[in-house]
Order: sequence, then structure tokens, then C-alpha cells
Amino acid sequence: MTARPIILALPKGRILDETAAVFARAGHDLSPVFADGRKLVFECGLLRVLVLRSSDVPTYVALGAADAGVAGSDVLDEEGRDLYEPLDLKIGRCRMIVAARAGDPAHEAHAHLRIATKYPRTTKAYLQKRGVTAEVIKLSGAIELGPLTGLCDQIVDITQTGETLRQNGLVEIDRVGEVSTRFVVNPARLKLDGERLGALIADLERAVV
Repeated sequence: MTARPIILALPKGRILDETAAVFARAGHDLSPVFADGRKLVFECGLLRVLVLRSSDVPTYVALGAADAGVAGSDVLDEEGRDLYEPLDLKIGRCRMIVAARAGDPAHEAHAHLRIATKYPRTTKAYLQKRGVTAEVIKLSGAIELGPLTGLCDQIVDITQTGETLRQNGLVEIDRVGEVSTRFVVNPARLKLDGERLGALIADLERAVV
């Protein structure tokens, strides 16, 4: 009897190209994923690939709809799922920062600080560590618009070059942490299918540069 494919959850967008390059070096061809932009499930040899929103990858893996997946450490920290993280793929590197309008006073000076972010859980942990009290506002997109419209005083977001911040008159005032892309595995699936998942992890480990 033929074993079912390993089900792999991958994020849509820019990081998918970099992920495919790592898998190609590891001997796993993910090119079918790029053949039809309307499909969401792809057969790639021994792998069945689900293409998802990045924020959904940890959920699919944690709940067993996928055996393994690729997700940014920012998403993993925010979701807080119980996943095994055997490997940093060393792609999608960026940093999570706090930013405010250029010339704005330091955040401790605000009587009622409001921070907008896609990462409320991570932001609250950062504030607690710093001993800062603030109202955290969850947004899904265009985070940089918050300080420009008076919605918030600052933002917590990820950036690679800081160019988007500069274009919107914002400056980095603190760093929350470094972000990179991880390979994650459902712990229960690892126990049930450890030989194949272990081999995949070993392949990827050799391919990481």
C-alpha cells in the first residue's frame, strides 16, 4: 500500500519563492505550486502542499490538517501554538520594530499610549517586559497609516529595510526582536511518521545556507 503524501502547509506571497528554492536544494520539487494561481492544493511528489495565508499555517499544523509547515517566527510567536520547530530556514529575515512619527516624543511621554499592530499578543508581551502601559489596537493591514491619521501613537510591525517607514514619515524607536522563517512539525505526527518527517528535516537541514 502506498503511503499517503506528507502534507505540508506553506504561506502565500514572497516567502513562497524562497521556500521553494530551499526545498529544491533539498531535492524536493515544488514547481507545481506555481503552475496555477487559483489552486490551493498541489501534489509535489512525496509532498502534498497546501498554500495558505501565513497566519493560518500554525493552525493547520497544530490541529493536524497538515503534518508540517513553514512560517515566520513572528507568526509562530503570535499564534503561540504547540509545535515542534526543528529548523530555522534562514530566509525571510527581517526585524520586528516599534515606530512612531518622526519628531514624536518618546512613548513613555504619552499620557495614554496607543499602539497599532498585527501582533497584539507579541506587543503586549513586549510592553509587559518593558513595564509600559499602553492600549494595543489590532489592525490587519496598512499599519503605517495609524500614526498618520491619529489612530495611534506608534506601531509594532516587521520591516526589512525601513523604506516603507521612511516613505510614511515614521522612524524606528525600538526593536522588539529578529524574525526568520522556521520549519515546524505537528508533534503527534512526528511520533507517528517520524522516519519520513525526520528524513525531510535532514534534507532541509543540508539545504539551508
